[in-house]
Amino acid sequence: MGEELLINITPQETRVAVVENGALQDVYIERERCLGIVGNIYKGRVVRVLPGMEAAFIDIGLQRTAFLHVSDIACNAGRKGEGEKRTINELLHESQTLLVQVIKDPLGSKGARLTTHLTIPSRYLVFMPGECNVGISSKIEGDEERNRLKNMLKEYRQELKGGYIIRTAAEGAEEGALLRDVDFLDKLWAVIQERVKSVEKGALVHADLPLKLRTLRDMFGGSIERIRVDSRESYQQMKMFAEEFLPEILDRLDHYPGERPLFDIYNVEDEIQKALGRKVQLKSGGYLIFDQTEAMTTVDVNTGAFVGHRTLEETIFKTNLEAAQAIARQLRLRNLGGIIIIDFIDMLREEHKKQVLWALEKCLEKDHVKTQVCDVSALGLVEMTRKRTRESLEHVLCEPCSECKGSGSVKSPESICYEIFREILREARQFDAKEMMVLASQDMVDMLLDEESNSLAELEGFIGISTRLQVEALYTQEQYDIVLL
Repeated sequence: MGEELLINITPQETRVAVVENGALQDVYIERERCLGIVGNIYKGRVVRVLPGMEAAFIDIGLQRTAFLHVSDIACNAGRKGEGEKRTINELLHESQTLLVQVIKDPLGSKGARLTTHLTIPSRYLVFMPGECNVGISSKIEGDEERNRLKNMLKEYRQELKGGYIIRTAAEGAEEGALLRDVDFLDKLWAVIQERVKSVEKGALVHADLPLKLRTLRDMFGGSIERIRVDSRESYQQMKMFAEEFLPEILDRLDHYPGERPLFDIYNVEDEIQKALGRKVQLKSGGYLIFDQTEAMTTVDVNTGAFVGHRTLEETIFKTNLEAAQAIARQLRLRNLGGIIIIDFIDMLREEHKKQVLWALEKCLEKDHVKTQVCDVSALGLVEMTRKRTRESLEHVLCEPCSECKGSGSVKSPESICYEIFREILREARQFDAKEMMVLASQDMVDMLLDEESNSLAELEGFIGISTRLQVEALYTQEQYDIVLL
């Protein structure tokens, strides 16, 4: 059984789930209120040039200015002499207008990342205005096929209006299909150039396709057996798009009319919920712990209840092998990017270390996002990177806890009780009061009246002031106030 694409459509959001052999592998979510902007082209305005960072802030009409590094400025303006790069001050100045494309969505407190190396994708090709070379996806491996595809475009070099990258989907494509893509991209680029002349600075010039159509263009491959969408209107739109650009997938595009939610049939909702937790249970009884921070993500592998049937070393090896497969899947599912540190269980045999590392790299080959894995370090840690292009699943679906403010923990009720006692004592020494009132949450008041009632009575006797307790329904566990009466 190959991969299936499940597309759930509502007026508020579009969700795409990639399911392989009945298991969820990846999730893409696009919400109407916060659409992703990677691939969008803007008529940007330089707001500020930063010589110390060799970068500039660009206004593209968003809430935060976007970031453009000198290395992302097109090379046809990037050199002033042999081997000598031009500085940001020589390339840009304030209020300058330039055409830019988003390569990273705004993440957290950071604005979008931009480039002036424009790329416009179609089914089989990526068009690069201003370039003249023809490249090809490294995932097309056969030399004969690579040469065939390259030669197709090189025959028409005189007619090409820019550079091209031949995409993985082009493997096995006929010459006519590639030339139709060339024609489509030429016309689209002409429309973009005309629009640049009419729009204001900081305005959107060209937006990429919505997620449901982008899925057909970018994700459909030979391994996809079926695409199911639960909206009749969206199904018709996708069918029309496929008839024009992807006729070979029409027989695999289905409308799901059932009353039971599409994601429920494949257990997708439960898998998404699990992917938001720190702990991932392994079938053997072991488990993984994921901790996501601003700087990096750490993954801790534990044997848990798995005791194995042979030696301890064999148990550890089998747990690590299973963990490698689970980690690769979870990285895709959670869309974790940046630096990732994996703490596999310590292995004594070098052969076991190599096999676990190989298993991890093999499982990561299915990932559409670029990854790089380093060797096992002296401390037994595996360091890797995964390109970050969009927010993680947690950042899309969650927000920091109102109680812990994102720290992941709150003070215990006992700690809060002792804080209240110290504050009562401080107030009694500073002010002349006959009575005090403690305002706190229901749980805290219950604890003061139960487990800590003796301590509260002793404190009242010591300071000679009686204390009343009042429940404030809107207070969190850590909130309280002391009022003098």
